[in-house]
Amino acid sequence: VQLQAFGGGLVQAGGSLRLSCAVSGSIFNINGVGWYRLAPGKQRELVATLARSGSTNYAVSVKGRFAISRDSAWNSVYLQMNSLKFEDTAVYYCAASTWYRPTYNNDGDMDYWGKGTQVTVSS
Repeated sequence: VQLQAFGGGLVQAGGSLRLSCAVSGSIFNINGVGWYRLAPGKQRELVATLARSGSTNYAVSVKGRFAISRDSAWNSVYLQMNSLKFEDTAVYYCAASTWYRPTYNNDGDMDYWGKGTQVTVSS
């Protein structure tokens, strides 16, 4: 499974961005996908995950502002980010899991990772 995230950029606080992740390879093995981020001086953190069942999990800090979705064929995964804040500045990574889980809570659940895309929010 290969993943490539894109769509990052520079945006003002309060603005929106939509990240996309192109998924290829053995897509039929995927049971969940997720977005994670890594900010300078911080540990990588879960942003949002989506299980094959449709169950989602969001970080408290983004709940109500961000939304994860995918296309029907699992070829693309999206992260719609609204009401962006300075603290959302980070490199965002998409990931995929072949493990079946009701929800995905830990980055250890993910088997495959794409290269990140930088999101910078100016205050």
